[in-house]
Amino acid sequence: MGIVDVAAALLSALLHAGWNAAVKANRNPAQAMTAQMLLGAVLVVPALLWSGLPDRAAWIWILASTLMNVLTISALLRAYELGGFGLVYPVMRAVAVLLVVPMAAVLTGEKFGPAALAGIIVIALSLAVLSLDAARNQAVTLKALGWTLAAGVGTAAYIMCDAQGVRASSNPWAYGFVVSITNAAAMCWRQRNQGAPWRLLSGQWPAALPIAVASMASYLLILWVWSHAPIAPAAALRDTSSIFAILIAVVWLKEPFTRTRIVAVLMAAAAIPLLRLD
Repeated sequence: MGIVDVAAALLSALLHAGWNAAVKANRNPAQAMTAQMLLGAVLVVPALLWSGLPDRAAWIWILASTLMNVLTISALLRAYELGGFGLVYPVMRAVAVLLVVPMAAVLTGEKFGPAALAGIIVIALSLAVLSLDAARNQAVTLKALGWTLAAGVGTAAYIMCDAQGVRASSNPWAYGFVVSITNAAAMCWRQRNQGAPWRLLSGQWPAALPIAVASMASYLLILWVWSHAPIAPAAALRDTSSIFAILIAVVWLKEPFTRTRIVAVLMAAAAIPLLRLD
């Protein structure tokens, strides 16, 4: 991976950590999630006039990604109800990192050198360290763990759908814009019992707008990377978002920077140059 790809994946990770933390901090995470997806869709509709639609070959992946995204969000929101952000988020991302490696090998024939594979494993281990740190401070129920694992499996699945889809599309931006719209439509259907879509924005849009911008930027950046760079290493870099979430908590929320967290941050930092070697 080139330095520009690494930088784009890391920026995507930072934005991803920020908007997920903002959704979790909201009084109604499900409504906040829906609101930011709706606003994101509204923002990208005019952009479709510039990008045009993706190639026909990408549409099967758009549908698959949308389905997996809704299932993943449903599992994630349920996991957030049962467990803390500090536990659920890194476990979910660690599961996704580990699953994307064999999935990319089977579905795309992607091969990794020993350095890249070591880097992916180190990032997954750093996320596991964060999870263990969070587990010490709270009770972990089997239900919470089950929903978290389900969200991790779903995350790996939609990563592969998006990676395949963006490569089948002639334009990564067009693919990202369309998926953002279909995801918003699917989320509105999921929340249909809460009323009409515009009612879901009531009282939410001032907070949801910056979240939507961060979410869209994060998504488009990683799609651009996946359009030409190896899938699994790029996905692993993006999943350093858990590390960024810890740093955000330490700097802005004044949470303690424990030894365990320091170890996790150093492990993730050490993995980055490994991913560039292959």
